This record gives sequence, C-alpha cells and structure tokens, in this order.
Amino acid sequence: MSSTTGKTAIVFGATGLVGSHLLQLLLSDDRYEKVLVFHRRSIGVTHPKLTEHTSRFEEINVWKHLIQGDELYSALGTTLKKAGTKRAQFRVDYDHQFNVAEAAAANGVSSYCLISSVGATRQSKNFYLNMKGQLDNAVKQLAFKKICILRPSFLDGNRKEKRTKEKMGLAAFNLVSLIPGIRKYRPIHAHQVAEAMINALNQQNTKDMYEADEIFELLK
Repeated sequence: MSSTTGKTAIVFGATGLVGSHLLQLLLSDDRYEKVLVFHRRSIGVTHPKLTEHTSRFEEINVWKHLIQGDELYSALGTTLKKAGTKRAQFRVDYDHQFNVAEAAAANGVSSYCLISSVGATRQSKNFYLNMKGQLDNAVKQLAFKKICILRPSFLDGNRKEKRTKEKMGLAAFNLVSLIPGIRKYRPIHAHQVAEAMINALNQQNTKDMYEADEIFELLK
C-alpha cells in the first residue's frame, strides 16, 4: 500500500529504547507523510504527522484493520523481570509481535522491519534467544514484499528502567570490543539501530537478515 505523496510508517514499541529514537527519526524524515503509533496509553508526543491509536494487544481483532500503511517497524519487547513470568514475556515478545505482523501483511503493508537479538535461534536452549529465533522464522513466512530483521548486540542508551546486569555486560563488551572474534558483538547505540531500521527498508538490497556486525553497514 503506497501513498501518492509521502509514505506511511507504522510503529509498535514507540516508547522503548530503540522505538523512541525510531519515532523521532520518522517524524523528521521528509519521505514519510504519516506515522501511525499503537500503544496501550498515550505516548505524550504531538506532531502533525503523528496519528496515535490507543489499543490493547489482547484485543487485536478489534483494531487490526487500522494497521494500514507502507512500512511496519516493530521495536516491541519486554524483560522477564518486568513481565513476571516466561509465559508473560513470550506473550509480548512473540505473540503480540507476530499477531501485528500477520495483520499488517494481510492488510497489504509491503515492508516490515523487526528488531531481534544477537544469537537468536530456535535451536538455543536459552529461553530468550529461542523465543527470538522462533519469531524471526515465523515472520519470514508472511507475505511482505520486503522484510528486514536486525539482530543487534548490547544496546547502548538511556533506559527508563534500571538493568544492572545489562549495564555490566555493556561495560565489559566495550572493553573487549577490539579483540578479534568478539568485535562483531560490540555494543551499538539505540539511535543507530533506529537509523539502521529505516535505512534497511529504504535501501535497494535483498538481504532479510542483519547480524550484529552487519547492522553498522546500514549506517554508511
């Protein structure tokens, strides 16, 4: 689905670390005429391009017809600590994201970009990486004309909530990022990931998967 003027971008996860940067970049990008945001409550942003839909993911059948546009960006996600249980985290990170992508594809949205994670694979014994791998494989089967999945390493940036272990990991990887074999896992700033997502869908390329070190290529 395309506009005769600018494009329409759809964003899920617009209040998160990457999503907040993504939203600002899309709003300031002249290639986009409209930006649609879906969230449980108002995100508190006002802009002429912005259309906000307050919605509950559990009730997607009620509002899935509103997922209309050219490009879908999915930056939705939570932590096990915040979700409380693995099942609750799976519901957000897998169920909600897949249901949104499935509805968008059915509505004729042509392009889709998803944030995954370094190491994501269905073969992993790690719950989080296994879940991400499952989602990556599932959305690749949907009828988008173009799909790009980014698998960043540790994300740098200012989070609203404290993640002590993640901060420790980020510091450690910053220290050893120049070591051969580990450099490809070096941290990346959330703003860079957001920029890479937009570039991935606007560049003429045939890749559908960008591993941690390859994401930096999208910034050139």
